[in-house]
Amino acid sequence: MRSMPQSLAGSPAGMPTGLVDFRLARNAVISEFRKGRVSKDEICVAHPELLRAARSVGEATGEECPICEQAEVVLVSYAFGPRLPPSGQCVTSSAELTRLARRAHELACYVVEVCPECAWNHLARSFPVGHRRRS
Repeated sequence: MRSMPQSLAGSPAGMPTGLVDFRLARNAVISEFRKGRVSKDEICVAHPELLRAARSVGEATGEECPICEQAEVVLVSYAFGPRLPPSGQCVTSSAELTRLARRAHELACYVVEVCPECAWNHLARSFPVGHRRRS
């Protein structure tokens, strides 16, 4: 999958410290759906604001939605931390993430896979960005 933190933040190759990839959990949900143990109504529940972000600023993946198989899954990134809104800030470009990384406080970034058609969504990965204030 694209949009690894190092490509967004422009950091050198190699996985950054603190990256959490949720691929195994994603695969488990998809497997349970395909076996009929979980219904589409249970997993296609994206928040309206997440769907709006997916439609307007989502990053194309070129991958078909594993649930509806009718639309392309897009990635939506959010940052949370001090001096950001309580609902987080939608990160719309690598330049914006680079700007956020220069802040004095460390931020938590989350990349969510979203199907704009069926409303399936899954947390793809999370990672810290920015600097920790040292005492």
